[in-house]
Amino acid sequence: MAQWPTRPLHRATHEWLHGQKEFALPMTTHVARTIHMTGTTQGGRLSGLALVLFALGATVLLAAQAAAQAPGAAQVETAQPQPSWADGLAAWRSHREQELAAPDGWLTLVGLEWLKPGVNSFGTAQDNQIQIRAQAPAHIGMFTVSGKAATGKAASAPIVQLLSPSGGFPPDLTIDGAPAREGPLTINDMKPSTIAWHGLTLVVLRRGDRFALRVKDADSATRTGFKGLNWYAPDPQFRVAAKWIPFTPAHIERIPTVIGTTLDLPAPGVAEFTLDGKTLQLEPVIEGGEAGTLFFILRDETSKTTTYPAARYLHTGLPDHGLDQPGQLVLDFNRLENPPCAYTPYATCPLPPEQNRLPVAIEAGERRYGH
Repeated sequence: MAQWPTRPLHRATHEWLHGQKEFALPMTTHVARTIHMTGTTQGGRLSGLALVLFALGATVLLAAQAAAQAPGAAQVETAQPQPSWADGLAAWRSHREQELAAPDGWLTLVGLEWLKPGVNSFGTAQDNQIQIRAQAPAHIGMFTVSGKAATGKAASAPIVQLLSPSGGFPPDLTIDGAPAREGPLTINDMKPSTIAWHGLTLVVLRRGDRFALRVKDADSATRTGFKGLNWYAPDPQFRVAAKWIPFTPAHIERIPTVIGTTLDLPAPGVAEFTLDGKTLQLEPVIEGGEAGTLFFILRDETSKTTTYPAARYLHTGLPDHGLDQPGQLVLDFNRLENPPCAYTPYATCPLPPEQNRLPVAIEAGERRYGH
């Protein structure tokens, strides 16, 4: 019987097991050729055939293992899931509903009363100048308005003070978390003096040249009957990249409101983008105390049918190169939200300027609120 030469086969097998990545077909062919050249007997040929079959099976096995270890396959199994755009949007929408339904959220707003110069008594009793329509004491206190509303540099600043009724402040009445005391109130939109009695909160705000008392009740029917908001389904096509075109210099935009007043807000530039085949522009403003946020007040064709008619709002971060340089920013219209006026008639909402009334239907974001 002829002896099988082992050295060439050993070298081929070694190369096959430890060689290059492209071993699958070329190395099997090499092994078969080595076996054919060295086998001299029928038994040798049969043994060579067996080895060829062994080599082929092992090649398939190693190829399967290599495929299993390919980067894509390994990542599918072991990579930690990353938060997706849809997850972030869902979390934002959930947070918005929580804020809206909070004990001091917009669903609790039950009154907006204008203060007159002089004394303004308030409480649930009918003999008050301002009657509170919520569960509260009959006589809570008095607001006094003195001085002239500032309309120019020479005008004197008005003062709003809180005074107690004849029997004293009701028990548990607080101002900014401390027991109520007589004196002037802080009047600003960022952190005004807050008068509270159990679930009732009262804040005096300035609107134009007048003062308004905002009344919130944590037990309001609007809040207790809240069933959630209505949204369009998430749609990535309404998340667009916009070109930032700064104004040089920035100017002041006069923004109308639902109560007939105007707000003078800084307008730093315009965001230009393409939607539905149209090139559009939106002009944001910057609200007081919100230097890191752009505030877009807009209306689109859905305002006639499925979204709040007056306006919707969008808040975004700043452009990538700042406000005074050309750059880029993302407008995700899936985060469009209704103004407070959509939930209560007692809010003083800004309305979109003429240039922010878009001739397209943005079927994204918050829909009309169903009571």
